Amino acid sequence: MSHTLVVGSVALDTIETPFGRVEEVPGGSAVHFSAAASVFGPVRVVGVVGPDYPDDALGFLRERDVDLEGLRQRDGRSFRWSGVYDYDLNARETLSTELGVFSDFRAEIPDSYRDSEWIFLGNIDPRLQLEVLEQIDDPRLVAADTMNYWIENEREALLRVVERVDLLTVNDAEVRELSGDHNLARAARWILDRGPEQVVVKKGEHGAILFGSESVFFAPGFPLEEVFDPTGAGDAFAGGLLGRLARGGEMDAGAFRRAVVHGCAMGSFACEEFGVDGLARVQWEDVARRVLDFQSMTSFDHEIQPPDETTDPLRSERGREAEASP
Repeated sequence: MSHTLVVGSVALDTIETPFGRVEEVPGGSAVHFSAAASVFGPVRVVGVVGPDYPDDALGFLRERDVDLEGLRQRDGRSFRWSGVYDYDLNARETLSTELGVFSDFRAEIPDSYRDSEWIFLGNIDPRLQLEVLEQIDDPRLVAADTMNYWIENEREALLRVVERVDLLTVNDAEVRELSGDHNLARAARWILDRGPEQVVVKKGEHGAILFGSESVFFAPGFPLEEVFDPTGAGDAFAGGLLGRLARGGEMDAGAFRRAVVHGCAMGSFACEEFGVDGLARVQWEDVARRVLDFQSMTSFDHEIQPPDETTDPLRSERGREAEASP
């Protein structure tokens, strides 16, 4: 099976929601992505930590045969992030960000990783994303994420990234800011016109929209009864999406639609517990059951019948109005 490569942050997160608090748990885009993608197949991680990063924090990834050769240790403190959520879990307040060794992170791709076929560029500096692309031999698909900070401060470099990737994942606010258009469909078209074949607009608990050159596909969010922590759900979504594509090996319209649903499934698992605990416990059988739940929720019988004046209230009303007119 082909390998999926992720380049992104490896962090220690302190998270508070109305339902609890955890301190310095494993986090970062590379961790959440690989926790989700590794359910589907082999994953390679490129990132950086300091010597203070707990040795056993990523043990669950090693148990899934995630290759951490590209996770380098540098002198200094590991990247730390702290945030708090109110009952509206779609919004959060960042309390502190300590970049530590991540501030001068260089994306050095090990020689053994250069043949990776499926690439995910986490929401790192777009100049680093471009450096990664120069070090990969012949990928089948390159996907990239970004964030408002890079849109505002590194727009030129980000647009060069957009030109070179096959798939861009952004949330609804980011796609509007990047394109300068408030309309999601037009904003996605603006991005498609600049290179990517697919754009995924993430809408949090409301799911995701896949925009292609000739089609649009919407997958709803899974209606969880308990949501504890949405941190990293977007990266887990991306991990499920690329993991499913790599597992199937196909890239037709149906494959992308199935991948988006699997991404929504993995994003939902990420929200059920704090940090990566929810993803760490997920097995392939759990994913299969949740995808079947998605299918059951969104499937319906569709039958087109010709309008009939006796059964079509709108047509009957129009007929009465026509008869009454002089």
